[in-house]
Amino acid sequence: RGSFAVVDLGEHLAKLQSFSLTATIWPTRLGFTPQPIISWLDPAKGSGISFEIGADRKLTAIVGHGQGRTARIDGGPLVTERAWQDMTCQFDATTKSLTISLTPHGHGKTLTQTMTLSAPIERPDGTKLCIGASPIATFDGKIEHPKIFAAADTATKAALFHWDFSQEMDTDRIIDTGSLKCDGTLVNTPARAMTGSNWTGREMCFRHATGEYAAIHFHSDDLDDCRWPVTHEWALPADVKSGAYALLLQVGGQEENIPFFVVPPKGKQTAKIAVLASTFTYTIYHNHARPEWQRDAAWKNAWIKQSAEWEGAYPHNAAQHPEYGWSTYNFHTDGSGIHAASWLRPMLNVRIGYITYPYPDIRASGLRHYPADSHLMSWLEAKGYDFDVITDWELHTEGLDLLKGYATVLTGSHPEYHTGEMLDALEAYRDSGGRLIYLGGNGFYWKVALNKARPGQIEIRRAEGGIRAWAAEPGEYYNQFDGEYGGLWRRNARPPQKLVGVGFTAQGNFVGSHYRITDAGRKDPRTSWIFNGVPDETVGRFGLSGHGAAGFELDRVDYRLGTPRHALVVAASEDHPPEAPWVLVPEEQLTHIQTWSGEPIPQLIRADMTFFETPGNGAVFSTGSITFCGSLPANDYDNNISKLLQNVVDRFSDPNAKFPMPNA
Repeated sequence: RGSFAVVDLGEHLAKLQSFSLTATIWPTRLGFTPQPIISWLDPAKGSGISFEIGADRKLTAIVGHGQGRTARIDGGPLVTERAWQDMTCQFDATTKSLTISLTPHGHGKTLTQTMTLSAPIERPDGTKLCIGASPIATFDGKIEHPKIFAAADTATKAALFHWDFSQEMDTDRIIDTGSLKCDGTLVNTPARAMTGSNWTGREMCFRHATGEYAAIHFHSDDLDDCRWPVTHEWALPADVKSGAYALLLQVGGQEENIPFFVVPPKGKQTAKIAVLASTFTYTIYHNHARPEWQRDAAWKNAWIKQSAEWEGAYPHNAAQHPEYGWSTYNFHTDGSGIHAASWLRPMLNVRIGYITYPYPDIRASGLRHYPADSHLMSWLEAKGYDFDVITDWELHTEGLDLLKGYATVLTGSHPEYHTGEMLDALEAYRDSGGRLIYLGGNGFYWKVALNKARPGQIEIRRAEGGIRAWAAEPGEYYNQFDGEYGGLWRRNARPPQKLVGVGFTAQGNFVGSHYRITDAGRKDPRTSWIFNGVPDETVGRFGLSGHGAAGFELDRVDYRLGTPRHALVVAASEDHPPEAPWVLVPEEQLTHIQTWSGEPIPQLIRADMTFFETPGNGAVFSTGSITFCGSLPANDYDNNISKLLQNVVDRFSDPNAKFPMPNA
């Protein structure tokens, strides 16, 4: 694990006699392990040099004297955490002196330590240069403008090598602007488009001031790909039905499952109904080490107990396995937010039976994301519907062509993360006669970018606003993968209300309530069919997800944010359990007494079940709640939530059904 840069300099360094290594750094985790800045070291052979910060926070160097012998040159200046400092390591071959120095960037006195080496530095044979790593450690923090000079004097000599991190930020290359043009490669996707030592704050977008973003933030726990060798290959039978599957592995008494989806052949549909699997959201959350695990022993013990007692529960928690890398809902070990996700490593919470929330006393499932979406797929199978599974990847890469053959498209419980291409496709489908069923909450919320050079990686910048696990630093709101402003889709002119009529409004604990059917839902001929066979005044007072169809994360209509004026709220949630506790999302709260919409906070804590027609005989139905699908299996799939959704799916998948746009 750990991110760094590697450069093959061939024989260039071996030919140097006197030399200097320089860099500007902003370290973020001192006092734990060595922090290598620039390393050209082979400790086994005792050759080369590593310029680093010791565990004692002092600038130091390790030099090789041959025959496996290395020496640590200690006693250098004390390095300051989270401050920009210029570092220099100079070796004079004539005097055999090694000088290390530190200067607070832009101001302050230079602190210097000079030592005479007892033996010459042995030159490595074939060892590559590393920036931000050595054979035994990796660096936490920002590094900017690493350089190598072919002399001990850096004042009058031009750099032989100078890696300018402000170039090609959307790639895994680092560009050498020195005379020999030895470009390097980044490993494990460190954070780029990071503010540098000369960032003025006048520009928030790195594309407008690249010279102020010449830093890379390296992390000792970055991991984008386990790089495990292939051990088995298996070709799916050509007639395998589209759906959700898992590869079951057994070794001795241990068992593992690796889920995967089978999608239809490209350009073909094998059913009228499509279920859009939120694989980008699954990946963004992958290996989420929940804060409760780390701070609440009772919560942790409850999870262990429930996972052991419940048949079919997955026994491993992501918090137990930092070696696989944690999610973008966690922090790096240096306290910075994790901004990149990857499906090229094990995703322990994307497993059959993975329990996110332990509720052994109330028998709620505690399932989220991939396991929770099985509530919907099991309902479709129980009701005898044929359906295709399509995923976010196909939606992003194929766009409208993927959707246009389907009579209706259903989302899962939590389709939170999307690219612009995905929203474009869904809007085009909706506005060309498609029928879209949004069965979740907190959907279409965050904007993400994909790594074009390395498929499988997703980037999230948690920019201004939003209910979020961490906040991006000022000036670091733009994605390195595509150069666009990140953050909420609401701040990118595409609130969820524009697409599906409702958008995120409030969040509580994993508990649910019910919906009360409105007069519009019961009496308006445009929507009364939704509740055919549902005599109840309220629906969803039950369910595997928090014991209620309306809970945990809620969406509501907002006409100022784009809810179509002709949209009808057919049911709205009420009586949410006070023990949640419920909070309004930050973008809705202006002051302690003022909300963005002007409504009192209690009125904004609700899920709006919503319907509206679209051009070309299309329509949208939205539930506005994450826990809705958890109510579908209750009473062997015979309940009022199941019935109303069956009414919607039947009408939406019927080519003869009409959804005329209402008069203005």
